Amino acid sequence: MTKLTTDLAMHLKKNINREFLKDERMNKWFTGKDVEEDITKLQELFSDANMGNQDIAFMCLENSAAYVPINQALWRLGVTVHPVSESTSDVELVKDFRENQYAAIIFNASRAEVFSNFSELDKHTIQLHTFEDLVILTRNDLNTSNKETTPSEQSYGWILNTSGTTGKPKEVGLTHEVILRAAHYDLESHRLNAADTVLIIMPMFHINAQELIVVSTLLSDGRLVIAPKFSASRFWQQVMENNVTWSSVVPTIVSILLKNKHALAQFDPSNKLRFIRCASAMLPVSRHKKFIKKFGVPLLEGYGMTESCSQCTLNPLDNIKIGSVGKPYHTDVAITAGNDFTDAPGVHGEIAIRGDHVITSYLDFHPDSFKDGWFLTGDLGYFDEEGYLWLEGRSKDVINRGGEKVSPSVVEDVLGNLDFIKQVAVVGLPDELYGEVVAAAVIEDIKDPEKQAEHRQKMIDYAATHLAKYRRPTEIFFLDEFPLNATRKILRPKLAEILQEKRSVK
Repeated sequence: MTKLTTDLAMHLKKNINREFLKDERMNKWFTGKDVEEDITKLQELFSDANMGNQDIAFMCLENSAAYVPINQALWRLGVTVHPVSESTSDVELVKDFRENQYAAIIFNASRAEVFSNFSELDKHTIQLHTFEDLVILTRNDLNTSNKETTPSEQSYGWILNTSGTTGKPKEVGLTHEVILRAAHYDLESHRLNAADTVLIIMPMFHINAQELIVVSTLLSDGRLVIAPKFSASRFWQQVMENNVTWSSVVPTIVSILLKNKHALAQFDPSNKLRFIRCASAMLPVSRHKKFIKKFGVPLLEGYGMTESCSQCTLNPLDNIKIGSVGKPYHTDVAITAGNDFTDAPGVHGEIAIRGDHVITSYLDFHPDSFKDGWFLTGDLGYFDEEGYLWLEGRSKDVINRGGEKVSPSVVEDVLGNLDFIKQVAVVGLPDELYGEVVAAAVIEDIKDPEKQAEHRQKMIDYAATHLAKYRRPTEIFFLDEFPLNATRKILRPKLAEILQEKRSVK
């Protein structure tokens, strides 16, 4: 047993008769006893399949309370968990398995069918408190010689894919030691305790839900309410029904809660929310202010990533600076300036991080991401005089208009003030004269094709008043939806392709 597995087991024992885990899909609460029984049942299955240290279990599962016992059962044997989005296609799943030959694959019953003809896999259907008809496929040809069935502190607990908004996702290995350390940083900085109840609406294969929410909450003896996914019409009801004290969202969800009529109708100001945490992408200042004014709930912005096993910076709860992602927390954060790294105020450049919870290499080969002990994030930003970090977008997203550099987030923040805009995303499109021009894609609050010409002109006029000329969009497109990845981040390269196609048929 490692410190991580020992501590998690201890907290389950503390909550042996307490209902601390709820699955909204099942509308059911579970006690520490329920979860421990599930862990025992899973461990027996994995042990019988000769799984142990350095084996990897591949998991493609919807949000579920079963993530809690599955993780702990595998970790106690030293097995690494590799979760992926439930939206992953069957073709991708088969390709991934053929390339990596995982020791086990964990699915719901319907997804498992694609592997029905694989002779090297044995199928097990297991009934858990936290999941009915969980299907586990285990290899029947595992090498059992000298296999350890206990983890070390350096055993990988997770292999997680990065978000992959600008290219193929990279693989991040996170050890037991790092997972435990980062979880304590999360629970300390968010001041989590046993009186807290968190609502999980973020996808659970991702670092935000897995680490920042689940592990930190288990270690603080708080309660977990797991929703299948975000529902605008159910969000505030779920908050009230479960006495939720915090949740974690992305900027897209903030926008939806502000605009969706069903969500607005469900809001109850008597809620017990201490804060809502917002990360994963930049939140426009105007939207942040609107949210606070409308709901009276603090938005706590932070900055983190899979490579840091969660957060690097966070706004202090008692000193939130709107628009900033806060101050470094147990992390060295610097701005690259030539060959130097600095935290001096006013220096703009790429953000670099390092710390005892930050990886020093990927599992696949990406040496250009590391320099002199620092991880180069690809994000742009600067520090202000009080040591707060401000983001300026992704380096790969910056638009080069005739030598002038345009950050999409600056333009999006301004245009987002217009009432008819539900969401706006800005990308660069190729141009013979300028190299690139600024293009804006818009989802309207109320779709009305007859008013699009009027709305386009309003955007042009508003930009002319509020933006420097080189930052003003010269092309505006109206879309029904944006291409998003599984964590609801905009896939900007794909969006640019869509706009380029629309451009060519004009």
